[in-house]
Parts: sequence; structure tokens; C-alpha cells
Amino acid sequence: MSKKNGGILFFGIIALFLYAFGVKFFEAIWSFPSFSLVPLMVIALLGTGIFTTFYLGFPQIKYFKHGIRVTRGLYDNPDEAGDLNHFQALTTALSATVGIGNIAGVATAMYYGGPGALFWMWVTAFFGSALKYAECTLAVEFRDFDKHGMTAGGPMYTIEKGLGIKWRWLAIIFACFAVICSFATGNAIQSFTLSDQLYSEVSQIVGNDHFLTTKHAITESYNLSIQQVINGIFIASIAGLVIIGGIKRIGNVTSYLAPFMAAIYFIAALFILLANINEVPASFGKILSMAFNPPAAVGGVAGGTLLVIMNTMLWGVKRGLYSNEAGQGSAPIAHSTAKTEYPVREGVVALLEPFIDTIIICTLTGLTILVTGTWHHTEFYLTRIDPSFAGEMLNGSLLTSLAFKNGLSWLFPFGDKIITLGVLLFAISTVISWSFYGDRATEYLFGDTAIPIYRSFYILFVFIGAIASLEAIWAFGDAALGFMTFPNLISIILLSGVLKKMTKEYFELEHKVYK
Repeated sequence: MSKKNGGILFFGIIALFLYAFGVKFFEAIWSFPSFSLVPLMVIALLGTGIFTTFYLGFPQIKYFKHGIRVTRGLYDNPDEAGDLNHFQALTTALSATVGIGNIAGVATAMYYGGPGALFWMWVTAFFGSALKYAECTLAVEFRDFDKHGMTAGGPMYTIEKGLGIKWRWLAIIFACFAVICSFATGNAIQSFTLSDQLYSEVSQIVGNDHFLTTKHAITESYNLSIQQVINGIFIASIAGLVIIGGIKRIGNVTSYLAPFMAAIYFIAALFILLANINEVPASFGKILSMAFNPPAAVGGVAGGTLLVIMNTMLWGVKRGLYSNEAGQGSAPIAHSTAKTEYPVREGVVALLEPFIDTIIICTLTGLTILVTGTWHHTEFYLTRIDPSFAGEMLNGSLLTSLAFKNGLSWLFPFGDKIITLGVLLFAISTVISWSFYGDRATEYLFGDTAIPIYRSFYILFVFIGAIASLEAIWAFGDAALGFMTFPNLISIILLSGVLKKMTKEYFELEHKVYK
């Protein structure tokens, strides 16, 4: 059977399986008690990250400084094979990771898991840095070039070329889930959150009874407003203009967009923390104490304290994975486009991502929610701290919006608008970058003739996400994201010896600055 026919067959089977059983099956490996007290996904991600960290001698620490030097362009050679320079490859990958997970994902983790969930996001990021280094180095080493001379890389090529043709079935499985995940995690979730934020902004101006914001019943359980339709068309149009231009246009856009949006968010959050500097130490105290000793729900929790801790860990790891995508296998697709003859050189760039994404940006989000007292509006606070709290329960970007509004009220009354801008820029950049991931996976499965069809459906899903249900999107996205993770982790473990040898050989070289 040819790869194309195999791809079509596998994709059909996997899509039907995921539709029928995927969410329920994935709940079994994410929730507890399942096959073990610790969820299987936590074991897989943290276990592989810990193994890679120790086996390679803590690359996230040893090579951090070198990664910064490479990202600065000190070793950039425009004549080397590839599509993007190191900085553009990093920003393209960051544009996919620095997104709604940093605004809504952190808030969701704290909503259900409390402040301690942020600690487990840090843990995921630390060990995730080693995973990013491993998967992106391997992606460059085993990348291919299509007939147009464009790079084609990612775990599907790593598996097929690194492990051999007999493992092609695993590569096809990864590519199938990557395509499906691109529609959910990298697309619809981003579009929904942005649409929800825009709807909230318009509602504040015109009211919920305006003809734009009134939600009309489509079915018994589904309501839709004209504003949501307008949002979907708007988001899909912007994303489509960039996506149609391919990876070079994506790289050019993200190289400006990613630093700009990160700078705005960073400065605004920093103002909030400086204004509440006395609350920062106590907030860190809450994060650390509730990571290992979260309060039980009022009236007690069946299963005891350990299950309470596991709930906090679970939400931290889930949203940590969603935020930095370490081990998932998506970032290697972007990093495989780098102009370099040295795979390790791009690997050290990739290990910076979890630090920027989770350690810095997610921490800023979590701290602003804590120092402003906004975390009181969470289910965790209501059920475990103060059941008499009468405030509105807020989740996702709306919780972060309130934190920024309250935190910047001393400066101006429009702090929540920064979140609206952040959601706009973060969501669109993530949608744009994930389209490329789906592009590469689609080409691997079906050939380059299928790419225009994929892009058309991808843009359609941007619109669908804007009018869909959050719960359904998150559940489907978590399922697809998890399933594409396992083939990637398997390839990292099986190729760890190759990776260690490549690392040793690279750092034995003399690294001259390119002029």
C-alpha cells in the first residue's frame, strides 16, 4: 500500500474512532482514578521529559545561553538550506504556543485546580524544555525537502527516516492526529476564545438585547447571535490572507507579531505586579503551598488529600502542555524550516520556548489573577476556600480580563481592553502558525495537491470555532492533542542514543560567529 493510500485509510479510521470514542477514551488517560493513581498522560509527558533531561545532562540549563546566542543571529548563514532563519523559526513556533493558553489556559487551570496548578505548569515547562530540544533537533536532522525545495519536517519524518520504513504506520498515525489537532487545538479553540471576547466587548457597549448580540435558539441546547457570525467572518478573513501565502509569509508576519504582542502583554502585567508588589511574595506562597497541599472542598473530598493534589497537578500539566506544546510534536514542524546545517543549533533555540511561554508569560498571567484577588471568582475558591463568596464565576479569558481591569484601574479604566487586544493577536498568530503544521502533515499524508483543500477547510473551521461550544471544543482538542503526543514521545525515546551522539559532536565543534 502506498503512503498516500495508507494515509487516506488511516485518516478515515482515526477520524471515525476519535469522533465515536476519542474523548471518552482520552478522559481515561487524563483523569483519575484510571489505570493508575497518576494519569497516564502525566506519566508519559513528565516521564519522558525527566528521562531526556537526565540522559542528555540537563540541556535546558547547559545550553540555554548558547540558544540565546543562536537566536540573536550570531551564527546565521543565509546560504544554508532551509526556509527561515533561527529567529523566524522560533517566533513561528512561539506564535503557535504563545496564544490563548497563556490567557485563557492559565485561568482555566486556576479555575479548577487553584493557584497550585501554576507550579505544575512550571514543572511541565522545565522538563518540557528538554523535550523541545530533543524533538526539534531530531526534526531538523531527519527533515526532507519537497519538489519545490521547501522544507518538510516534523515527527512524521523523524519516525519514518529515523526509525525506518517499518515504522511508517506510526508516522502516519501522528500525521493524522496532527491534521485533526490543527482544526481543534490550533484553530477552533483560538477562534472561539477570540469570538467570545469580542462578543463580550460589544455586549458591554450595546447590551445583550441588541439585534447584534441577542442569541437566537438554533436548537434546544444551542444559541447563536449575529455578532458571533460577524466575528467568525472577521477572524477567518484575517487568518486566510496570511495562510494562503505559505510559510515565508507566515514567518515574516510572526517575526513581527510575536515580539509585539508579547511586549504589550509583558509591560501591562508588569505594571499590575509593581502596583501590587506587596502581594507578590504571598502569591508565590499560595502557588507553592497549594501545589502540594491544596485545601479540600468544604465538606470533604471522597478519596482523600492525594486525589485533591492530583486534581491540581492534572490541570497544571494539561494546560502546561496546551500552553508550551512540549512533547506534542507540533513545534518540530516549524523548527525543521530553519536555515542551518546543524540540527542541534536549532534544538537549542527550541528549548527557549517553554521558558518564554510558560515560565515568563503564563506566570505573569497567574500572578495578576492572584495579586488582584480575581482568583476568588473561580470554582476552586468557591468550593475549597469560601463557599459564601457571592461574586460571579469567571473562567478563561474573562477571568484574566477582570484581573487586568482591576489591576490597572489606578492607571486607566480600560485594562481589560489589553486582554481583548492580547486575545486578538495571540489567537490569530496561533491560528496562522498551526495552519502550517496542518499543511505539512497533510502533504505527508496525501501529497501537495491536497494542501489547497486543507487550507479551505482550515479557514472554514476558523469560522465554525467562532460560533461553537467551548466545552465541546476543549474536550475534542484535548483528545486530539494527547493522541498525537504518544508517537512523538516514542520516537524521542527510541532515538535518544542518536540524539546524545549528535549533541556531543556539535558541542565539540568551534562555533565561529558568521559574518
